[in-house]
Amino acid sequence: MASGDLAGQGRKKGGLGAIGEGDPLFWNKVSGAVLGACLLGLGLNVFSGILYTPRKPAVTGYDLPAPEAQGAAGSDQQAQAEPLPVLLASADAGRGQNAVKKCAACHAFEKGAPNKIGPGLYGVVGQPKAAHPGFAYSAALKSKGGQWTYEDLDHFLANPKGYVPGTIMAFAGVSNPKERADILAYLRNQSESPVAFPEAPATPAAAPAAAGAPAAGGAPGPAQTEQRP
Repeated sequence: MASGDLAGQGRKKGGLGAIGEGDPLFWNKVSGAVLGACLLGLGLNVFSGILYTPRKPAVTGYDLPAPEAQGAAGSDQQAQAEPLPVLLASADAGRGQNAVKKCAACHAFEKGAPNKIGPGLYGVVGQPKAAHPGFAYSAALKSKGGQWTYEDLDHFLANPKGYVPGTIMAFAGVSNPKERADILAYLRNQSESPVAFPEAPATPAAAPAAAGAPAAGGAPGPAQTEQRP
């Protein structure tokens, strides 16, 4: 057998020892690569933990509504229970003028102003529904009939699509009854002949003292007269 064949067999028997033959730093490179892969995996693990770990709040639970917010909600509920004439009695046209700014893109409120997307609203209180000159009203509003009273305007402002199903007016409405009353006060002033507000119901008088109730000072009434034998 030739010496070259013996050397080849020796390399085959050497196995892994023959892989790095000729490069004295081969195993150092392999160790460095393995160490680098381990460090990369560790770093990615730490980074993902920082990135995806949820932050716990310093105080558990949630904040309760502030007293002011609760008070405002109570005020709105009280306003919902009050009849419209009572709300109109304390309405402010100046606040109403600020409130209708949200409507100015579609409606004009000045006398003689041209129609916009919606009809002009000067003199609308007391005016027949769907009757402003030069505006093409929807069939739903034309069929409503009657005049624009304060009550009708209040219902329409609160929920246009609920008051006139099929209306083309794309407005969600004004949920706050006090704000609606302010708007109505402003609309009242936008007229050559302002329509009077409906009268608020009279406050019920105090119930008369029941018969036989003790008079002032504790004196017995007729029903409490001492009976003598």
